[in-house]
Amino acid sequence: MAEPDVADFTPLTAGAEKQELSRPSLSYWQDAWIRLKANRRALTSLYIVIALLLFTVLGPWLWQVDPGLQDLDQISQPPGTDRRAVIVEDYQPWYGESGLTDVNGLHLARPATTQAVRLKWDVLPGASGHRVYRNLFPIGPELAFGVPLAEIYDNDTLYFEDRLDLRPGIYYYSVVALDPDGQIIDSFETIEVQVQRVTTREEAVQRGLIASDSELGIGDRILLDLHPLGTDYLGRDMLARLMAGARVSLFIGIGAPLLFVLFGMAYGSMAGFLGGRVDSAMMRFADFVVALPFLLFMILFKIAFGIGPGESGVFPMLVALVLLMWPATARLVRGQILQFREQGYIAASRLLGARTVYLVLRHMIPNTLGVVLVTLTFAIPSAIFTEAFLSFIGMGVAPPTPSWGSMSNEGIKTMLTHPHELVFPALFISVTVLAFNLLGDGLRDALDARMRNQE
Repeated sequence: MAEPDVADFTPLTAGAEKQELSRPSLSYWQDAWIRLKANRRALTSLYIVIALLLFTVLGPWLWQVDPGLQDLDQISQPPGTDRRAVIVEDYQPWYGESGLTDVNGLHLARPATTQAVRLKWDVLPGASGHRVYRNLFPIGPELAFGVPLAEIYDNDTLYFEDRLDLRPGIYYYSVVALDPDGQIIDSFETIEVQVQRVTTREEAVQRGLIASDSELGIGDRILLDLHPLGTDYLGRDMLARLMAGARVSLFIGIGAPLLFVLFGMAYGSMAGFLGGRVDSAMMRFADFVVALPFLLFMILFKIAFGIGPGESGVFPMLVALVLLMWPATARLVRGQILQFREQGYIAASRLLGARTVYLVLRHMIPNTLGVVLVTLTFAIPSAIFTEAFLSFIGMGVAPPTPSWGSMSNEGIKTMLTHPHELVFPALFISVTVLAFNLLGDGLRDALDARMRNQE
Protein backbone atom coordinates (compact mmCIF):
# COMPACT_ATOMS: atom_id res chain seq x y z
CA MET A 1 0.00 0.00 0.00
CA ALA A 2 1.43 3.40 -1.05
CA GLU A 3 2.26 5.96 1.61
CA PRO A 4 0.02 9.07 1.45
CA ASP A 5 1.69 12.19 0.21
CA VAL A 6 1.69 15.14 2.59
CA ALA A 7 0.68 17.35 -0.33
CA ASP A 8 -2.65 15.52 -0.53
CA PHE A 9 -3.77 17.07 2.78
CA THR A 10 -5.02 20.65 2.91
CA PRO A 11 -4.32 22.43 6.18
CA LEU A 12 -7.30 24.02 7.97
CA THR A 13 -7.34 27.77 8.17
CA ALA A 14 -8.83 29.86 10.93
CA GLY A 15 -12.08 30.43 9.06
CA ALA A 16 -12.50 26.90 7.72
CA GLU A 17 -15.47 24.74 8.78
CA LYS A 18 -14.60 22.15 11.40
CA GLN A 19 -16.30 18.83 12.07
CA GLU A 20 -16.38 17.13 15.47
CA LEU A 21 -15.71 13.42 15.13
CA SER A 22 -16.25 12.50 18.80
CA ARG A 23 -18.80 13.36 21.49
CA PRO A 24 -17.80 15.48 24.50
CA SER A 25 -15.96 13.59 27.19
CA LEU A 26 -18.31 12.45 29.98
CA SER A 27 -17.60 10.99 33.38
CA TYR A 28 -18.91 7.58 34.34
CA TRP A 29 -21.74 9.04 36.43
CA GLN A 30 -22.70 11.63 33.81
CA ASP A 31 -23.00 8.94 31.19
CA ALA A 32 -25.02 6.76 33.58
CA TRP A 33 -27.44 9.65 34.24
CA ILE A 34 -27.96 10.17 30.51
CA ARG A 35 -28.66 6.48 30.05
CA LEU A 36 -31.04 6.47 33.02
CA LYS A 37 -33.01 9.42 31.61
CA ALA A 38 -33.43 7.53 28.35
CA ASN A 39 -35.20 4.72 30.25
CA ARG A 40 -38.75 6.04 30.70
CA ARG A 41 -39.86 3.36 33.14
CA ALA A 42 -36.86 3.92 35.40
CA LEU A 43 -37.20 7.70 35.23
CA THR A 44 -40.92 7.52 36.05
CA SER A 45 -40.10 5.20 38.97
CA LEU A 46 -37.51 7.70 40.20
CA TYR A 47 -40.15 10.44 40.18
CA ILE A 48 -42.54 8.15 42.08
CA VAL A 49 -39.89 7.43 44.71
CA ILE A 50 -39.21 11.16 45.10
CA ALA A 51 -42.96 11.80 45.39
CA LEU A 52 -43.25 9.13 48.10
CA LEU A 53 -40.39 10.72 50.06
CA LEU A 54 -42.04 14.14 49.78
CA PHE A 55 -45.36 12.57 50.81
CA THR A 56 -43.64 11.15 53.88
CA VAL A 57 -41.59 14.19 54.89
CA LEU A 58 -43.64 17.20 53.76
CA GLY A 59 -47.10 15.61 53.84
CA PRO A 60 -47.65 15.97 57.62
CA TRP A 61 -46.72 19.67 57.36
CA LEU A 62 -49.35 20.26 54.71
CA TRP A 63 -52.05 17.96 56.13
CA GLN A 64 -51.89 18.64 59.87
CA VAL A 65 -54.44 16.10 61.07
CA ASP A 66 -53.76 13.85 64.04
CA PRO A 67 -53.67 10.25 62.68
CA GLY A 68 -55.05 9.02 66.01
CA LEU A 69 -57.98 11.46 66.20
CA GLN A 70 -61.35 9.71 65.92
CA ASP A 71 -64.24 11.31 64.05
CA LEU A 72 -67.16 9.33 65.45
CA ASP A 73 -69.62 10.98 63.05
CA GLN A 74 -67.70 9.63 60.05
CA ILE A 75 -66.72 6.03 60.77
CA SER A 76 -65.59 3.88 57.81
CA GLN A 77 -66.58 6.58 55.34
CA PRO A 78 -65.19 6.15 51.79
CA PRO A 79 -63.71 9.08 49.83
CA GLY A 80 -66.23 11.56 48.49
CA THR A 81 -68.85 10.92 51.17
CA ASP A 82 -71.45 13.65 51.67
CA ARG A 83 -70.23 15.69 54.65
CA ARG A 84 -73.39 17.74 55.17
CA ALA A 85 -75.09 17.58 58.55
CA VAL A 86 -78.15 19.28 59.98
CA ILE A 87 -78.06 20.98 63.38
CA VAL A 88 -80.74 19.55 65.68
CA GLU A 89 -81.71 19.90 69.31
CA ASP A 90 -79.97 17.96 72.05
CA TYR A 91 -81.21 14.41 72.54
CA GLN A 92 -84.34 14.06 74.62
CA PRO A 93 -85.69 10.75 76.00
CA TRP A 94 -88.61 9.29 74.05
CA TYR A 95 -91.53 7.35 75.48
CA GLY A 96 -93.47 6.32 72.42
CA GLU A 97 -95.36 9.47 71.52
CA SER A 98 -95.75 9.95 67.78
CA GLY A 99 -95.57 13.09 65.72
CA LEU A 100 -97.74 11.45 63.05
CA THR A 101 -101.46 10.68 63.08
CA ASP A 102 -103.69 8.29 61.14
CA VAL A 103 -100.74 6.02 60.25
CA ASN A 104 -101.20 2.27 60.56
CA GLY A 105 -98.65 -0.53 60.68
CA LEU A 106 -94.90 -0.16 61.10
CA HIS A 107 -93.90 3.48 60.63
CA LEU A 108 -91.49 6.19 61.79
CA ALA A 109 -92.68 8.24 64.76
CA ARG A 110 -90.06 10.91 64.03
CA PRO A 111 -87.73 11.60 61.05
CA ALA A 112 -84.84 9.13 61.10
CA THR A 113 -81.46 10.68 61.98
CA THR A 114 -78.06 9.49 63.16
CA GLN A 115 -79.20 10.55 66.62
CA ALA A 116 -82.10 8.06 66.79
CA VAL A 117 -84.56 6.05 64.71
CA ARG A 118 -87.96 5.86 66.43
CA LEU A 119 -90.42 3.17 65.29
CA LYS A 120 -94.07 2.47 66.10
CA TRP A 121 -96.32 -0.35 64.94
CA ASP A 122 -99.65 -2.07 65.55
CA VAL A 123 -100.07 -5.52 67.06
CA LEU A 124 -99.30 -8.13 64.42
CA PRO A 125 -101.88 -10.94 63.88
CA GLY A 126 -101.47 -13.75 66.43
CA ALA A 127 -98.56 -12.04 68.17
CA SER A 128 -97.89 -12.48 71.87
CA GLY A 129 -94.74 -10.36 71.49
CA HIS A 130 -92.59 -8.71 68.87
CA ARG A 131 -88.93 -8.77 67.87
CA VAL A 132 -87.28 -5.83 66.09
CA TYR A 133 -84.57 -6.38 63.48
CA ARG A 134 -82.29 -4.10 61.47
CA ASN A 135 -80.63 -4.95 58.17
CA LEU A 136 -78.46 -3.19 55.61
CA PHE A 137 -80.07 -5.10 52.74
CA PRO A 138 -83.66 -5.57 51.58
CA ILE A 139 -85.56 -8.53 53.04
CA GLY A 140 -85.71 -11.28 50.43
CA PRO A 141 -87.61 -14.59 50.23
CA GLU A 142 -85.04 -16.20 52.55
CA LEU A 143 -86.36 -13.88 55.32
CA ALA A 144 -82.93 -12.81 56.59
CA PHE A 145 -84.11 -10.02 58.85
CA GLY A 146 -80.65 -8.98 60.01
CA VAL A 147 -79.49 -8.01 63.49
CA PRO A 148 -82.04 -8.48 66.33
CA LEU A 149 -82.32 -5.30 68.35
CA ALA A 150 -85.05 -5.96 70.93
CA GLU A 151 -87.78 -8.37 72.07
CA ILE A 152 -90.99 -6.88 73.46
CA TYR A 153 -93.61 -9.14 75.12
CA ASP A 154 -95.96 -6.36 76.13
CA ASN A 155 -98.53 -5.63 73.40
CA ASP A 156 -99.14 -2.27 75.00
CA THR A 157 -95.51 -1.24 74.32
CA LEU A 158 -95.48 -1.03 70.55
CA TYR A 159 -92.56 1.27 69.98
CA PHE A 160 -88.76 1.07 69.84
CA GLU A 161 -85.92 3.57 69.64
CA ASP A 162 -82.72 2.54 67.84
CA ARG A 163 -79.52 4.42 68.73
CA LEU A 164 -77.00 1.68 67.92
CA ASP A 165 -74.15 2.89 65.67
CA LEU A 166 -76.35 4.79 63.24
CA ARG A 167 -74.74 6.16 60.08
CA PRO A 168 -76.18 8.04 57.09
CA GLY A 169 -77.75 5.66 54.59
CA ILE A 170 -80.60 3.22 54.10
CA TYR A 171 -81.63 0.66 56.73
CA TYR A 172 -84.37 -1.96 56.63
CA TYR A 173 -86.27 -2.42 59.89
CA SER A 174 -88.53 -5.41 60.49
CA VAL A 175 -90.98 -6.23 63.27
CA VAL A 176 -91.67 -9.97 63.58
CA ALA A 177 -94.48 -11.61 65.55
CA LEU A 178 -93.57 -14.04 68.36
CA ASP A 179 -95.67 -16.78 69.97
CA PRO A 180 -95.85 -17.22 73.77
CA ASP A 181 -92.70 -19.39 73.66
CA GLY A 182 -90.71 -16.71 71.87
CA GLN A 183 -90.72 -18.49 68.51
CA ILE A 184 -91.20 -16.59 65.25
CA ILE A 185 -94.55 -17.00 63.55
CA ASP A 186 -95.41 -16.17 59.95
CA SER A 187 -96.27 -12.54 60.46
CA PHE A 188 -93.97 -9.53 60.03
CA GLU A 189 -93.72 -6.02 58.63
CA THR A 190 -90.73 -4.25 57.06
CA ILE A 191 -89.99 -0.59 56.44
CA GLU A 192 -87.18 1.12 54.53
CA VAL A 193 -85.62 4.02 56.45
CA GLN A 194 -83.34 6.75 55.11
CA VAL A 195 -81.15 7.99 57.95
CA GLN A 196 -79.98 11.61 57.81
CA ARG A 197 -76.74 12.87 59.37
CA VAL A 198 -77.30 15.36 62.21
CA THR A 199 -75.32 17.00 64.97
CA THR A 200 -76.05 19.33 67.83
CA ARG A 201 -74.84 22.91 68.06
CA GLU A 202 -72.80 22.13 71.17
CA GLU A 203 -71.02 19.26 69.41
CA ALA A 204 -70.34 21.43 66.36
CA VAL A 205 -68.76 24.13 68.51
CA GLN A 206 -66.65 21.65 70.49
CA ARG A 207 -65.28 20.11 67.28
CA GLY A 208 -64.56 23.48 65.72
CA LEU A 209 -67.08 23.06 62.92
CA ILE A 210 -68.69 26.40 63.73
CA ALA A 211 -67.65 29.34 65.89
CA SER A 212 -69.18 29.79 69.30
CA ASP A 213 -70.64 33.13 68.23
CA SER A 214 -72.00 31.81 64.94
CA GLU A 215 -75.60 32.60 64.06
CA LEU A 216 -76.22 29.06 62.77
CA GLY A 217 -78.94 27.28 64.69
CA ILE A 218 -81.48 24.47 64.63
CA GLY A 219 -82.25 23.34 61.09
CA ASP A 220 -79.15 24.87 59.46
CA ARG A 221 -76.69 22.75 57.50
CA ILE A 222 -72.95 22.57 58.18
CA LEU A 223 -70.03 20.59 56.73
CA LEU A 224 -68.16 18.02 58.80
CA ASP A 225 -64.38 17.63 58.68
CA LEU A 226 -62.86 16.79 55.31
CA HIS A 227 -61.26 13.36 54.86
CA PRO A 228 -59.95 13.14 51.25
CA LEU A 229 -59.25 9.38 51.45
CA GLY A 230 -62.05 8.55 53.87
CA THR A 231 -61.82 7.19 57.40
CA ASP A 232 -61.15 3.80 58.97
CA TYR A 233 -63.31 1.72 61.30
CA LEU A 234 -62.54 4.05 64.22
CA GLY A 235 -63.16 7.26 62.29
CA ARG A 236 -59.45 8.10 61.88
CA ASP A 237 -58.31 10.00 58.80
CA MET A 238 -56.87 7.60 56.22
CA LEU A 239 -54.63 10.20 54.58
CA ALA A 240 -53.00 11.17 57.89
CA ARG A 241 -52.53 7.52 58.83
CA LEU A 242 -50.98 6.72 55.44
CA MET A 243 -48.49 9.56 55.96
CA ALA A 244 -47.68 8.35 59.47
CA GLY A 245 -47.46 4.76 58.23
CA ALA A 246 -45.10 5.83 55.45
CA ARG A 247 -42.64 7.14 58.05
CA VAL A 248 -42.53 3.74 59.73
CA SER A 249 -42.54 1.63 56.57
CA LEU A 250 -39.94 3.72 54.72
CA PHE A 251 -37.78 4.10 57.83
CA ILE A 252 -37.49 0.33 58.04
CA GLY A 253 -37.53 -0.14 54.25
CA ILE A 254 -34.67 2.32 53.63
CA GLY A 255 -32.82 2.41 56.96
CA ALA A 256 -32.33 -1.35 57.33
CA PRO A 257 -31.08 -1.96 53.73
CA LEU A 258 -28.73 1.01 53.99
CA LEU A 259 -27.15 -0.44 57.14
CA PHE A 260 -26.85 -4.06 56.02
CA VAL A 261 -25.66 -3.09 52.53
CA LEU A 262 -22.89 -0.94 54.03
CA PHE A 263 -21.90 -3.75 56.37
CA GLY A 264 -22.02 -6.31 53.56
CA MET A 265 -19.90 -4.06 51.35
CA ALA A 266 -17.21 -3.72 54.04
CA TYR A 267 -17.32 -7.43 54.88
CA GLY A 268 -17.20 -8.59 51.26
CA SER A 269 -14.43 -6.19 50.24
CA MET A 270 -12.28 -7.34 53.16
CA ALA A 271 -12.83 -11.01 52.36
CA GLY A 272 -12.17 -10.53 48.65
CA PHE A 273 -9.00 -8.51 49.12
CA LEU A 274 -7.44 -10.71 51.80
CA GLY A 275 -8.26 -13.95 49.99
CA GLY A 276 -6.96 -17.36 50.96
CA ARG A 277 -8.06 -19.00 54.19
CA VAL A 278 -9.38 -15.76 55.61
CA ASP A 279 -11.68 -15.34 52.62
CA SER A 280 -12.83 -18.96 52.89
CA ALA A 281 -13.57 -18.65 56.63
CA MET A 282 -15.45 -15.37 56.22
CA MET A 283 -17.58 -16.75 53.41
CA ARG A 284 -18.43 -19.88 55.38
CA PHE A 285 -19.67 -17.64 58.19
CA ALA A 286 -21.77 -15.75 55.64
CA ASP A 287 -23.25 -19.06 54.48
CA PHE A 288 -24.08 -19.87 58.10
CA VAL A 289 -25.94 -16.54 58.50
CA VAL A 290 -27.92 -17.22 55.32
CA ALA A 291 -29.16 -20.49 56.82
CA LEU A 292 -30.60 -18.78 59.93
CA PRO A 293 -34.43 -18.54 59.92
CA PHE A 294 -35.45 -14.90 59.90
CA LEU A 295 -38.88 -15.31 61.52
CA LEU A 296 -37.46 -17.34 64.40
CA PHE A 297 -34.83 -14.72 65.14
CA MET A 298 -37.45 -12.00 64.86
CA ILE A 299 -39.38 -13.73 67.66
CA LEU A 300 -36.22 -14.17 69.73
CA PHE A 301 -35.27 -10.52 69.33
CA LYS A 302 -38.76 -9.42 70.43
CA ILE A 303 -38.39 -11.52 73.57
CA ALA A 304 -34.85 -10.26 74.18
CA PHE A 305 -35.91 -6.62 73.89
CA GLY A 306 -38.94 -7.16 76.12
CA ILE A 307 -41.57 -6.55 73.44
CA GLY A 308 -44.79 -8.11 74.63
CA PRO A 309 -47.88 -9.21 72.68
CA GLY A 310 -49.68 -6.32 71.04
CA GLU A 311 -46.62 -4.02 71.21
CA SER A 312 -44.79 -2.66 68.19
CA GLY A 313 -41.53 -4.45 67.37
CA VAL A 314 -39.90 -1.85 65.10
CA PHE A 315 -36.46 -2.00 66.71
CA PRO A 316 -36.27 -5.84 66.84
CA MET A 317 -37.34 -5.94 63.19
CA LEU A 318 -34.61 -3.45 62.27
CA VAL A 319 -31.98 -5.45 64.18
CA ALA A 320 -33.09 -8.73 62.60
CA LEU A 321 -32.91 -7.27 59.08
CA VAL A 322 -29.44 -5.79 59.62
CA LEU A 323 -27.96 -8.91 61.22
CA LEU A 324 -29.40 -11.47 58.80
CA MET A 325 -29.66 -9.78 55.38
CA TRP A 326 -26.07 -8.66 54.67
CA PRO A 327 -24.57 -11.90 53.17
CA ALA A 328 -26.04 -11.33 49.68
CA THR A 329 -24.32 -7.94 49.40
CA ALA A 330 -21.08 -9.37 50.85
CA ARG A 331 -21.00 -12.12 48.22
CA LEU A 332 -21.60 -9.68 45.39
CA VAL A 333 -18.94 -7.20 46.53
CA ARG A 334 -16.45 -10.01 47.17
CA GLY A 335 -16.82 -11.19 43.59
CA GLN A 336 -16.17 -7.66 42.30
CA ILE A 337 -13.10 -7.25 44.53
CA LEU A 338 -11.65 -10.56 43.33
CA GLN A 339 -11.77 -9.19 39.79
CA PHE A 340 -10.37 -5.75 40.61
CA ARG A 341 -7.42 -6.87 42.73
CA GLU A 342 -5.82 -8.54 39.70
CA GLN A 343 -5.98 -5.38 37.60
CA GLY A 344 -2.80 -3.60 36.56
CA TYR A 345 -3.52 -0.35 38.40
CA ILE A 346 -3.74 -2.28 41.69
CA ALA A 347 -0.31 -3.84 41.08
CA ALA A 348 1.08 -0.41 40.17
CA SER A 349 -0.30 1.09 43.37
CA ARG A 350 1.31 -1.68 45.40
CA LEU A 351 4.68 -1.05 43.74
CA LEU A 352 4.35 2.61 44.67
CA GLY A 353 3.84 1.63 48.32
CA ALA A 354 0.07 1.93 48.69
CA ARG A 355 -1.30 0.25 51.79
CA THR A 356 -4.17 -2.21 51.88
CA VAL A 357 -6.65 0.26 53.40
CA TYR A 358 -5.81 2.83 50.73
CA LEU A 359 -6.21 0.28 47.92
CA VAL A 360 -9.60 -0.83 49.20
CA LEU A 361 -10.99 2.65 49.93
CA ARG A 362 -9.45 4.50 46.97
CA HIS A 363 -9.60 1.99 44.15
CA MET A 364 -11.76 -1.05 44.88
CA ILE A 365 -14.83 0.17 46.76
CA PRO A 366 -15.46 3.16 44.41
CA ASN A 367 -15.48 0.72 41.49
CA THR A 368 -18.15 -1.37 43.23
CA LEU A 369 -20.48 1.56 44.01
CA GLY A 370 -22.54 0.97 40.87
CA VAL A 371 -23.23 -2.63 41.82
CA VAL A 372 -23.88 -1.67 45.45
CA LEU A 373 -26.33 1.04 44.40
CA VAL A 374 -28.28 -1.42 42.29
CA THR A 375 -28.26 -3.92 45.16
CA LEU A 376 -29.60 -1.24 47.51
CA THR A 377 -32.51 -0.38 45.22
CA PHE A 378 -33.49 -4.05 45.09
CA ALA A 379 -33.04 -4.51 48.86
CA ILE A 380 -35.37 -1.61 49.75
CA PRO A 381 -38.59 -3.12 48.28
CA SER A 382 -37.71 -6.46 49.86
CA ALA A 383 -37.40 -4.81 53.28
CA ILE A 384 -40.65 -2.86 52.79
CA PHE A 385 -42.48 -6.05 51.87
CA THR A 386 -40.94 -7.86 54.86
CA GLU A 387 -42.14 -5.12 57.22
CA ALA A 388 -45.60 -5.18 55.67
CA PHE A 389 -45.80 -8.97 55.96
CA LEU A 390 -44.64 -9.05 59.59
CA SER A 391 -47.01 -6.23 60.55
CA PHE A 392 -49.83 -7.98 58.70
CA ILE A 393 -49.39 -11.15 60.75
CA GLY A 394 -48.98 -9.17 63.98
CA MET A 395 -45.21 -9.64 64.40
CA GLY A 396 -44.13 -6.13 63.42
CA VAL A 397 -45.81 -2.78 63.97
CA ALA A 398 -48.90 -3.18 66.16
CA PRO A 399 -51.93 -0.86 66.35
CA PRO A 400 -52.47 1.93 67.16
CA THR A 401 -49.06 2.74 65.62
CA PRO A 402 -49.77 2.99 61.89
CA SER A 403 -47.78 1.30 59.17
CA TRP A 404 -48.89 0.16 55.75
CA GLY A 405 -48.74 -3.47 56.84
CA SER A 406 -50.73 -2.99 60.06
CA MET A 407 -53.29 -0.85 58.19
CA SER A 408 -53.74 -3.66 55.66
CA ASN A 409 -54.26 -6.08 58.53
CA GLU A 410 -57.00 -3.83 59.92
CA GLY A 411 -58.54 -3.20 56.50
CA ILE A 412 -58.88 -6.86 55.54
CA LYS A 413 -61.46 -7.30 58.30
CA THR A 414 -63.85 -4.89 56.57
CA MET A 415 -62.79 -5.28 52.93
CA LEU A 416 -66.23 -6.51 51.81
CA THR A 417 -68.16 -3.58 53.26
CA HIS A 418 -65.49 -0.85 53.30
CA PRO A 419 -62.82 -1.82 50.74
CA HIS A 420 -61.04 1.55 50.82
CA GLU A 421 -59.55 0.68 54.23
CA LEU A 422 -57.56 -2.13 52.56
CA VAL A 423 -57.11 -0.72 49.05
CA PHE A 424 -55.15 2.42 49.98
CA PRO A 425 -52.40 0.87 52.17
CA ALA A 426 -52.10 -2.12 49.82
CA LEU A 427 -51.83 0.27 46.86
CA PHE A 428 -49.03 2.24 48.54
CA ILE A 429 -47.12 -0.97 49.27
CA SER A 430 -47.52 -2.19 45.68
CA VAL A 431 -46.58 1.12 44.06
CA THR A 432 -43.52 1.56 46.31
CA VAL A 433 -42.22 -1.97 45.72
CA LEU A 434 -42.82 -1.73 41.96
CA ALA A 435 -41.17 1.71 41.71
CA PHE A 436 -38.00 0.60 43.50
CA ASN A 437 -37.79 -2.60 41.43
CA LEU A 438 -38.13 -0.72 38.12
CA LEU A 439 -35.63 1.88 39.32
CA GLY A 440 -33.21 -0.91 40.18
CA ASP A 441 -33.58 -2.39 36.69
CA GLY A 442 -32.88 1.01 35.15
CA LEU A 443 -29.83 1.62 37.34
CA ARG A 444 -28.47 -1.81 36.50
CA ASP A 445 -28.64 -1.03 32.79
CA ALA A 446 -27.32 2.51 33.20
CA LEU A 447 -24.34 1.56 35.36
CA ASP A 448 -23.32 -1.51 33.35
CA ALA A 449 -20.27 -0.57 31.27
CA ARG A 450 -20.85 -3.52 28.93
CA MET A 451 -24.22 -2.06 27.94
CA ARG A 452 -22.44 1.17 27.02
CA ASN A 453 -19.99 -0.65 24.78
CA GLN A 454 -22.83 -2.33 22.87
CA GLU A 455 -24.28 1.00 21.74
